[in-house]
Amino acid sequence: MARAAVLGRLGDRLRWRVAEVTGRHVESPTAVTLTLDVPGWPGHLAGQHVDVRLTAEDGYSTQRSYSIASAQDGARVELTVQRIADGEVSPYLVDELVVGDRLELRGPVGGWFVWRPELTEPVLLVAGGSGLVPLMCMIRARQAVGSRVPFRLIYSLRSPQEQFYGPELLKGAPGLDVTRIYTRQAAAGTARPAGRITPEDLANHGWPPDFEPHVYVCGPTGFVEKAAAYLVLLGHAPERVRTERFGG
Repeated sequence: MARAAVLGRLGDRLRWRVAEVTGRHVESPTAVTLTLDVPGWPGHLAGQHVDVRLTAEDGYSTQRSYSIASAQDGARVELTVQRIADGEVSPYLVDELVVGDRLELRGPVGGWFVWRPELTEPVLLVAGGSGLVPLMCMIRARQAVGSRVPFRLIYSLRSPQEQFYGPELLKGAPGLDVTRIYTRQAAAGTARPAGRITPEDLANHGWPPDFEPHVYVCGPTGFVEKAAAYLVLLGHAPERVRTERFGG
């Protein structure tokens, strides 16, 4: 009976569902957040992702994985997608998909790179560009359950124009500290000059290692590898530094 129940839940997550676009919000010149209504959605944990499948009229099909941006909220799921210039799926999702359109979705997927509300240790989130998306899901999940666990977000992005969730992060929330690291063009009035993230940035704006925080790092492969190495160099236990990366 227990095995059948587990297989049933797993099969439910792996089943393709038809999702309808009910909302569309521009996050930056190259990214949008899509609100989807997914009938029968089984729920998700903060940090999980979904597979999205598109099928052409001639039967050709392709799929990509995208992190979930929203906290669990019934059948509603939000995905933030950034256009990749030579991509096959993201240009369609960003530039052509409109409210009322449908697509296929499967998930949620993933159980390692997740934050659970029952965790009580401080949390450090380190985001590179669109790697903010699953970390934003964690921030929203924390707020949704009324958790008082302190969060610190270090957000590395090229310029102010490329920021995701600007008004929401600017408003903030009790117990959430946000630090922006600009790599190409710093915002007006920013003391730190533009440049890539450094060990000093992580030491100055993250948690001390002896606080034993849960650390989540997400972004392009090079960014994640460097940030994770810096964190271990600063004394964070490798097993407490969880990473998720994208790109070659």
